[in-house]
Amino acid sequence: MTFDSLHLHPDLLRGIHDLGFIRPTPIQAQAIPVILSGRDVIGCAQTGTGKTAAFVLPILHKLLQQPGRKHVRALIVAPTRELALQSMDHLKALSRHVHLKGAAIFGGVPMEPQIKALAQGVDIISATPGRLLDHIYSGRIDFIDLKVCVLDEADRMLDMGFLPDITKILSLLPPKRQNLLFSATMPAEILTLTHKILDRPVTIQIGQRSTPPVGIRHAVYPVPRHLKTELLLELLRGQGMTSVLVFTRTKHYASRLAQTLERRGLRVSVLHGDRSQSQRLRALEQFRRGRNQIMVATDIAARGIDIEDISHVINFDIPNTPDDYIHRIGRTARVEATGDAFTLADHDEEPMVKEIERVLNRTLPRVTLPNFDYKKAIAHHPRDQHDRHRPRRRHGGGVAHRHY
Repeated sequence: MTFDSLHLHPDLLRGIHDLGFIRPTPIQAQAIPVILSGRDVIGCAQTGTGKTAAFVLPILHKLLQQPGRKHVRALIVAPTRELALQSMDHLKALSRHVHLKGAAIFGGVPMEPQIKALAQGVDIISATPGRLLDHIYSGRIDFIDLKVCVLDEADRMLDMGFLPDITKILSLLPPKRQNLLFSATMPAEILTLTHKILDRPVTIQIGQRSTPPVGIRHAVYPVPRHLKTELLLELLRGQGMTSVLVFTRTKHYASRLAQTLERRGLRVSVLHGDRSQSQRLRALEQFRRGRNQIMVATDIAARGIDIEDISHVINFDIPNTPDDYIHRIGRTARVEATGDAFTLADHDEEPMVKEIERVLNRTLPRVTLPNFDYKKAIAHHPRDQHDRHRPRRRHGGGVAHRHY
């Protein structure tokens, strides 16, 4: 199959050919005809599969078929500034031979340029939820002509706590519209959302379960929960800990752990869903440049950030699923490099460790730290607030989490 066989607008094909593309990726080949037909779509595909063009191209085609409207006709909602800009970059690259206007709307930057762009009129908006609602409430966006709404990286939006904002945004849109939802994973919360907003959707799933990079050295450190912080500190004092990404289950404990590490004299960034856009960018920049040795993060950092030379990924909390484990540790050992993935696991987390081993089809070595006192009494360590976030069991296995 070639792009020419997808019956896209000739001016779009000119842009595709200019970019040197000939054959669509699997997600594009399957999604574009369905979206062009007007059906709602659930697209399950990993980053790097070409999913952004899979919805941008048919949206551009449909807008070119209905010229002359004055208001916004397509809305793309994404969890982060980076993804909002990525969709807009695709739009600009693919529409170089057509006359359609787009605007990227996101927080952490002045509103005036966005206000000016909206006042001049745009066909497509690519936006993060919070700033989009700011403009809607200020009366700057009229959705009367809206034809299609895309929720991109829906699982990340839920991880970041955007469900209330998404629900509100959808309630403000015309009910008669096409809905497209794209997500790397399909947790139960996403399936519930699809039942509420999609009408007889076509589900398109691309690719098999991802696998971790071959250069990763795995290790599991069995440790009582009340000693996890002390064990983590011992690990961080070891040699080679040049750039360390530490994952926690909740945003509350990400901040708490970062504060504890800072009090022990370590340089720490923190990244989770309650951080503002400017705080996120500052944290990423400090970690990327090596000003901070450690980043403590929730799972929103497992996808979307691109930082080279991470030496270690440490799962302070067991990930929610084996796929989440793979996403997390995929931040190290990139581009044929080597890296270490350490998991601190208490007795209650051992079943998920075994599930991860089953999926990876390998045994993860259990390691004890020499000279570490594993028999310290709980009484010597005041009850850690982290105990309030102990995992709750779901039926069917896995670990449930309450918020990120």
